[in-house]
Amino acid sequence: MRQRVLAMAVAAVLMASGAQAAPRETVTVSADWLKSHLKDPDLVLLHVGDADEYKAGHIPGARFVRQSDFAVDADGRSLQMPSAEVLRARLQALGVTDRSKVVVYFGSDWVSPATRVLFTLQSAGLGARADLLDGGLRGWRREGGAVTTEKVPAARPGPLAAFQLRPTVVDADYVRANVGKPGYALIDARAQVFYDGLMPSGAHGHMKRGHIPGARSLPFTSITNDDLTVKRPDDLLALFQKAGVKPGDKAIVYCHIGQQGTAVMLAARAAGVEAVLYDGSFEDWSLRDLPVEK
Repeated sequence: MRQRVLAMAVAAVLMASGAQAAPRETVTVSADWLKSHLKDPDLVLLHVGDADEYKAGHIPGARFVRQSDFAVDADGRSLQMPSAEVLRARLQALGVTDRSKVVVYFGSDWVSPATRVLFTLQSAGLGARADLLDGGLRGWRREGGAVTTEKVPAARPGPLAAFQLRPTVVDADYVRANVGKPGYALIDARAQVFYDGLMPSGAHGHMKRGHIPGARSLPFTSITNDDLTVKRPDDLLALFQKAGVKPGDKAIVYCHIGQQGTAVMLAARAAGVEAVLYDGSFEDWSLRDLPVEK
């Protein structure tokens, strides 16, 4: 009841301001949900993490993937979005079809590699059929979920319709054209020490201290609870509001190379905040030798 009243209040504010909020999305599944669907024939379960960790124990049926399976390096920039054709082929190799329900989970206690994979699935138009396992492998174990060391058979590629990538990523020109404009909010998802300039960041040989001028800090670690479950939508929305995102604003999110920022992108979907990712992030910004501030 409390959530319904709060949602009505937020809607009233948006109507009064003339702004439109993005719809909130369900972005996680629970361990209980996964237990009841583990045998579903259309389930594709992806373990993101370290290979040795995967061999030591993973959720039955899970396939091991690396972030590099869902990204390319180009022109000195790390972790860039692949073309639709390349991504489609890689998804088919993992058994993803037009009928698949994809669940991604992190094996270690590092959430953002898994959110990067999930973000790429969203960019491929599969966001409605792809979710994060809340709490990752640790949460699964905590809820009594079984693990195995058995090798998963190779996937059988199935039909996956050709797609065009969704407009989820932007470049430096987009950032420069819109930062400071009404209706846009630039969000730095790195740890506070990088935002403040206490530690340098950027491409090798092009390190800089500080943040993109006009950016506000929303560290990627703030979107989860101590047990690494994702915070409630209302709490996530409060984080965006604290970072200066007004109702109806479009958030432009960046980090070091486009990984940590995807955790904030996940939070934006759950909170009903429209957002895009500066995929090159601070690595690209520093390579272009663009200005920063502390």
